[in-house]
Amino acid sequence: MTIFEAIRKDHDIQRELCDKLVETSGDTKTRYSIYHKLKDELKVHADAEERYFYVPLIDHDMTQKHARHGVAEHHEMDELMEKLDDKEMSSSAWLVFAKQLREKVYHHLEDEERTIFQLAGKVLTEEQKSSLESPYRKHMTSEGVGIAGENYKNS
Repeated sequence: MTIFEAIRKDHDIQRELCDKLVETSGDTKTRYSIYHKLKDELKVHADAEERYFYVPLIDHDMTQKHARHGVAEHHEMDELMEKLDDKEMSSSAWLVFAKQLREKVYHHLEDEERTIFQLAGKVLTEEQKSSLESPYRKHMTSEGVGIAGENYKNS
């Protein structure tokens, strides 16, 4: 498995959680559970991705701007989650922010998969593509989310 495949698997989990979240309503255990799973997933994924994917890309002129943009989008998602944390889950504003978060997540994942992955494929060596996957996956696994968090898929 390469770093791209590991990240893509986690992206699938994030899309699924985003979609489930905006289908919920009210201040329910289901909404609470899905939101906190998504929040944990996004935070740990951003940390792992920044450490094991973006750091090597920042060293290359071709990918530096895109890597920095990806990090900035992680911060935008954090800001949306802070807004969600400040709102009552039963309010209409909460759902508006949840939908904005889903849009931001989808946009970010598409940027990575369609643009950044293509450029990274040109600057990373074959050895890096394989060797970066293991520490990335270990980071995700140690936090109990991502490709190790299959229990999230069954909520």
